[in-house]
Amino acid sequence: MSRVMRSDYCSDAGFTIIEVLVALAVSAASLAAIGGLIATSLKGVRTIEQRVSLLQAARVITTGLPKRGEFGLDTLNGEIAGHRWRIDVLPFFSDIVGEDSKNTWIPRTVAITVRSASGVVLRIDTVRLVRRREG
Repeated sequence: MSRVMRSDYCSDAGFTIIEVLVALAVSAASLAAIGGLIATSLKGVRTIEQRVSLLQAARVITTGLPKRGEFGLDTLNGEIAGHRWRIDVLPFFSDIVGEDSKNTWIPRTVAITVRSASGVVLRIDTVRLVRRREG
């Protein structure tokens, strides 16, 4: 009798191979989903870091713009912190304000382009007022 009881006990004391395979499949699917989420999060973090770096470079370039009296129609370019930049100062085209108006101030279009080493580009378009030259 003890032999029968022992074999009943042993047959109930473990997992079948199918149960183990199902548990492994569920674990693998869960780990794959978590890995996908981590990869997406890392990609988003890298994108945000690139954007912040570009914005910081653009802010430094913007604060270093020439004073109003030194502004002419020109193109400036250079590199700062691994970012190539270019500033284009162009006439501001409008029906209301133009070069031939009698205003003391003339608007200029200022286009700031910053390109990171990876090729991501940030462009800021703004307007700057320049005092009309007498004469």
